[in-house]
This record gives sequence, structure tokens and C-alpha cells, in this order.
Amino acid sequence: MTVNQKITTFLMFSGQAEEAMNLYISIFEDGEVTNILHQQDGTVLHATFTLKGQQFMCIDSSVKHDFDFTPSISLYVDCESEEEIDRLFEKLSDEGMVLMPLGESPFSAKFGWLQDKFGVSWQLNFPKS
Repeated sequence: MTVNQKITTFLMFSGQAEEAMNLYISIFEDGEVTNILHQQDGTVLHATFTLKGQQFMCIDSSVKHDFDFTPSISLYVDCESEEEIDRLFEKLSDEGMVLMPLGESPFSAKFGWLQDKFGVSWQLNFPKS
């Protein structure tokens, strides 16, 4: 799939980039790795992948740092069905942390916010029809 977007979400991990990318592409029906380059130690030097037609980039940082992901920035996903939002919420929250459980909200039929086991925050939305 060719994606022609001007702004791409870039995720920096500390050794779990490939594991995270493989989880994400396994739970989104049309997810795929489009490119991956490894460092000599096997960590990810640079990778691109797509989820729902959106391109993402990720790396494993070669520098140790004291910061990680924060919920102040999250990936917002509009789901096409209640089954999809339930499935994504279950898979992404496994070993993660639920920030807002799935439920109805003023702007959606079902909404939930979570932080996955890698620390990446996701807002999942099933819009009202």
C-alpha cells in the first residue's frame, strides 16, 4: 500500500519497536510492515508500518534516556463496528493500563482510552450513527 501523507507519527522505543509493531499489525486487519532496517544488535534502526491506511515510523533508541511515552499524546482510532472497538480495546489493553473504560460518551456510541504494554496511548472511538 502506498501512503502519501505529509505528517507521520514517529514512535521511539527502548528495545521493543519490532515487538510493538508486530502486535499492532496483528490486531488491525489491514496492518502491514512496509520497511524495516535492523542494527547489528538486532534492534530496529528504522521501520515503517501501516494501520488502517495510516503510515507510522518507529525505531529503537540507541541512547538510554529517562523519558518514555505519555498519555498527553495518543493515537485516536475511529472503529467501524462495536466488535472492532471491543477487540482492539481488549488486545491493546492486555498488560497495559485502562485510562478510561469502554462506555458511551456524549460524542460516541462507545469510547475508551488506554495505554498499551509499551506505554503508547490509544483512544478508541465507535462514532454514533
